[in-house]
Amino acid sequence: MTSYPHLLEPITLGNLTLRNRVVMGSMHTGLEDYPWDIDKLGAYFAERARGGAGLIVTGGYAPNKRGWLKPFASEMTTRLQAIRHQRVTGAVHEAGGAIALQILHAGRYGYHPFSVGASSIRSPITPFSPSALSTKAVDKTASDFANAARLAQKAGYDGVEIMGSEGYLINQFLATRTNHRTDRWGGSARNRMRFPVEIVRRTREAVGEGFPIMYRISLLDLVEGGQTWDEVVELAGKLEEAGVTVFNTGIGWHEARVPTIITQVPRAAWASVTARLTEVVDVPVCASNRINTPELAEEIIASGQADMVSMARPFLADPAFVAKALDDRADEINTCIACNQACLDHTFSNRRASCLVNPRACHETELVLMPTLRPATVAVVGAGPAGLAAAVNAAERGFTTTLFEKHAELGGQFRLAMQVPGKEDFADTLRYFTRRLEVLGVDVRTSTEALAADLAAYDHVVVASGVVPRIPVIEGIDHPKAVSYAAVLDGSVTVGKRVAVIGAGGIGVDVSHFLAHDPSETVEDWYAHWGVGDPTLNPGGLTEAKPRTPARDVTLVQRKATPIGIGLGKTSGWAHRAVLKQSGVTQVIGATYDRIDDAGLHITVDGTPRVLDVGHVVICAGQESVRDLYDVLDHRSVHLIGGADVAAELDAKRAIKQGTEVVAAL
Repeated sequence: MTSYPHLLEPITLGNLTLRNRVVMGSMHTGLEDYPWDIDKLGAYFAERARGGAGLIVTGGYAPNKRGWLKPFASEMTTRLQAIRHQRVTGAVHEAGGAIALQILHAGRYGYHPFSVGASSIRSPITPFSPSALSTKAVDKTASDFANAARLAQKAGYDGVEIMGSEGYLINQFLATRTNHRTDRWGGSARNRMRFPVEIVRRTREAVGEGFPIMYRISLLDLVEGGQTWDEVVELAGKLEEAGVTVFNTGIGWHEARVPTIITQVPRAAWASVTARLTEVVDVPVCASNRINTPELAEEIIASGQADMVSMARPFLADPAFVAKALDDRADEINTCIACNQACLDHTFSNRRASCLVNPRACHETELVLMPTLRPATVAVVGAGPAGLAAAVNAAERGFTTTLFEKHAELGGQFRLAMQVPGKEDFADTLRYFTRRLEVLGVDVRTSTEALAADLAAYDHVVVASGVVPRIPVIEGIDHPKAVSYAAVLDGSVTVGKRVAVIGAGGIGVDVSHFLAHDPSETVEDWYAHWGVGDPTLNPGGLTEAKPRTPARDVTLVQRKATPIGIGLGKTSGWAHRAVLKQSGVTQVIGATYDRIDDAGLHITVDGTPRVLDVGHVVICAGQESVRDLYDVLDHRSVHLIGGADVAAELDAKRAIKQGTEVVAAL
C-alpha cells in the first residue's frame, strides 16, 4: 500500500513500461554543453534514477548547429556524440531508470549571430536578429530532428522529447506573432502546423514503431499573436496521428510577461488547462509547472486532469523525491521553493545550474558528503539556513552533532521570508530541515545561547549566528513610527494604512509586497491580475490584466538613483518589480533621508524637500553580521558561515552552500 497509488502506478508508453508516472522534466544545466562533462552529467542523472524517477528527460540538444542555444552548445548530430552519450544512458540504466533525450531547436532564441527563425523577427530576450529559414531549409530542419532522434536511439535513450513549446523554433512556426511566411510553412493555421507535424512524422519513420516520442506542446503561449485553443486542439490531433506517444505540456514563452514557474505562481496553477487537453486526445498527457509535492501530483492524476506529472526543479532539490514518497517519507522531501536563484538564473547567466536548497545538484562528483572515518563531535551555532544545512550534513556524514539556537524556533531569516506573499513554500524548507534533524538524531537546543565555554569540548565548531537588521543613522530613527522589517514580518508590529519603506533591495521589495498584498486574493484573482484568460476565448490565453486593490498605500524609497529592483534575480526579478507596479507602490529613487518625526518621513529628492505623511516607516537598510561569539572563540577548528560571515543582501543560496561545503571538508 502507498499514499500515492495513482502517482506510483506503472504506465506503458509504446514499448517502454515506466515504474511510475513521475517524469523528471527537462532542465538545461550547462553540463550538456561540453564533452568533458559527460560523466558528471551521467552521475547527475543516475542519482535521480536511483531516487525513483519514472522517466528522466535531458536538457535540450539541438538537431543542427543553427539550433544551438549558444555557440558550441549541446547538440545531437553525429555518431560520435551518440556513442559518447552511452555513458549517460548506461549510468541511468544501471541505476534502474529510463531516460529520454530532448531535441530542441532554439530558433530566434539562439544566443548567437547565426540563429534562424520562421521569419526574421528578433526576440526581446536576445540581441541577435535571426535569418528566416528558406523553404528548403525548413524541410531540411524537419529531417534533422528525425536524425537526432535516430542518433538518440543508437545512444541508448529510451525515448525522445520534441520541444514544441516555450517559444522555441517549433512554437515560432505555430504562432502568427513570429510566422509571417507566405510559403507552404506559413499563412494559414494548417500551414503553420505543417512543420511540427512533419517533424513527428519523420521522427516516427526514423525510430520505428514502439519507440516513445514525447511532444512538449504549448497549451498557453501567453503572448500576443499566440495560438488559439482550437489550433492547439487541432495540432494535438494531427501530432497524435503522426506518431506522438505522449504529450508533455508547456506554458508560456520565455518572453511572456506572465510568470509561469516562479515562487509567486500558485501551485498547480496550470493543471486545469492540462485537463482540457487530456479530454481531447487518446494518448497520455503529462502535467507540468509548479507541481512540487507528491500530494499535489497524486491529486492531479487521481482527478483525471493528467496521466503523468512532470517535475523538473523538484528533482534538483531532492534526487530521492520518488523514493521518499514510496516509503511514506514525504515529510523528508527537500521541496523545491521555485526561487530560480541557482537553477534558471545560473542557466541564463551561462553558469552551471544547481539548487538553492541542494547545492550538490549538478555537482554530485565534486561536492561529496563521504561518511566520516573518524568519530568526532560538531557544534553548530545558529539555526538559520546556513546552520541548518551544516547540522544536517554533519549528521548525514556520521558526526555527533549539536545545534544551538538562541531563539525558540528554527529558521532565522527564512522564518521571515516565508511570510512574504508568494514565498510560502519557504516553510517547506524549514519543515525538511527540522524533520531531518529529528531523523538523524541531532541534539537540537533551542532557546539556548552558546557560550565559548560550552564549545570547548567539541572537535569542530561551525558559527552560523546570522545577522541583525542594520539601523541607519537618520535623525529620529528611534521615533515610534520607525520599525524594523523583522518586527513587521514576524507580526510584532502592525502598521497602518500609509507606510514608507526605506531601502529597496530584495528585502525592501518583499516588505512592500507584503504590505500592499490583499490576503483574501484567490488563484482566480492571480490569473486576473496577470491577464491570464480562458484560452477558448483569448488567443494564447492572454487577456487584459485587472489592477490589484492594495491593502495599504506604500511608498518605497531608496538612496541610489538606479531603478528599484535592478539587482533582483535574472529570471524572477521582473515579476517582483511588476507586482510593485500592479499594487500601486510609489517608487522614489535618489532620495536623502532627512528625519523621521510626527509628520512622517522627511526626504530630499533632486534638491527638493518632501514629507511623506505616513503612520510607519519600515527600515530595510541591510543587515549586520552577528559574530561576537566567533571573535572570542579560541578553538582549533572553527568555521564562520552564512550571514555571520557576509551580511550583504541576504543570500540563502550562498549560506546553504557554505554550510554544505564546510561540513564536506571536515
